[in-house]
Amino acid sequence: MAVPRRLLAVGAAALAIVASVTFVNTAEAAVPPPPAGMSLVFSDDFTGAAGTGLNRTNWLYDIGTSYPGGAPNWGTGEVETMTDSTANVYQDGAGNLAIKPIRSSSGQWTSGRVETQRTDFAAPAGGRVRIEARLQQPNVSGAAAAGYWPAFWALGDAARPVGATNWPGIGEWDIMEDINGRSSVFAALHCGTNPGGVCNETTGLGSGERACSGCQTGFHTYAIEFDRSTSPEQLRWYLDGNNYFTLNSSQIDATTWNNATHHGMFVILNVAMGGGFPAAFGGGPTAETQSGVPMLVDYVAVYQSSGGGPSTPPSSSPPISTPPSSTPPGGTRDAYAQIQAESHNAASNVTVETCSEGGQDVGNLGNGDWLQFNNVNFGTGGVRDFVGRVASGAAGGVSGLVEVRVDSRSSAPIGSFALSNTGGWQTWTSVPGNVANVTGSHTVYLTFTSGQPADFINVNWIQFRK
Repeated sequence: MAVPRRLLAVGAAALAIVASVTFVNTAEAAVPPPPAGMSLVFSDDFTGAAGTGLNRTNWLYDIGTSYPGGAPNWGTGEVETMTDSTANVYQDGAGNLAIKPIRSSSGQWTSGRVETQRTDFAAPAGGRVRIEARLQQPNVSGAAAAGYWPAFWALGDAARPVGATNWPGIGEWDIMEDINGRSSVFAALHCGTNPGGVCNETTGLGSGERACSGCQTGFHTYAIEFDRSTSPEQLRWYLDGNNYFTLNSSQIDATTWNNATHHGMFVILNVAMGGGFPAAFGGGPTAETQSGVPMLVDYVAVYQSSGGGPSTPPSSSPPISTPPSSTPPGGTRDAYAQIQAESHNAASNVTVETCSEGGQDVGNLGNGDWLQFNNVNFGTGGVRDFVGRVASGAAGGVSGLVEVRVDSRSSAPIGSFALSNTGGWQTWTSVPGNVANVTGSHTVYLTFTSGQPADFINVNWIQFRK
């Protein structure tokens, strides 16, 4: 939905999908418990009073016809103007979010497009992330549905500061799209370069059209899961629990795949009117298009695994009591002892300050900042994970990724974890993150990535574990 694309190749016949789980077609359902090995990291089940807007701590509204500085008409040729009016975006009092396109008496369309404030929904190295929603597509079909384009999707965190002018390289995961009331679902990954490239832009790598019986008349569950615990890594799309489309990292080059997946994402819900995708299937909207048919969203949930680290929640006290590691000039650090953040050998744009736990910590860390630790010795055994002793007083919606890289700041991360507000800049917690195996001595970089410029983390120490 972000920029020009979407003339998806469709097979001669759509493929029917048979759900592999019991499906309850009620108007409201509770947010499901996490899948095995995962934790719920974000959810909204839209239980506000009828006619109220969204909780802006969780959601931001896109307004107008483009991102500031971004492509016009949201880059897709759609014709509506997005608003934050409760005429277009509201909670219905029955446990649902409604996004309703409306045509004015002069023929102009308005609708709604909302995004999660958080941009850090990511699969850590060796782990998984699952983005899921239960929703009902607009209950309209035939000529009355011409131009309708409901969507549930995600964009890479780096799109947020620049208005998606870096699309499609930063990755777009289309979880559910339907056009012109066709009782179907489309899924796609957008990546690489535009036009063409390994991801065939502006089309992307897509599922084609899949039949979705009852998707206009009832609620169904749509999900994507990014799995970094498999080899090759996988993106898997689900309808009512049935995995109907999968992409493997081996299908494209590693750089393009990593750029589209190895970072935080933010979630988007919208109903567009018109544009390139509906045009490929008959066009619209027309004079016969019915105004005021909403997409209803029962819940949105994001689940994440720890990447193979401890299955228990992070402790509020340090999990290991080994002594700190420091490095005199030319000395060697023990990877399996605490490496104090303030003992870094080089850094970018950081502040060393007094720590409430004693000693010092490094603060004012945000997107693009980094810490460098020389001569970190991992020995010859296997590394299980790493732990960061961290704190955050970041405002709502401000979050980011902590990533470990070796030998170069431009190397792919060997491990990561996401962090948002912990209760204060000196409210410390220990967060584990799985890492790929590494041996010998290396320069270790701790890098910080976020979809917004605000600082999001302080670091007291890090430590690797066998």
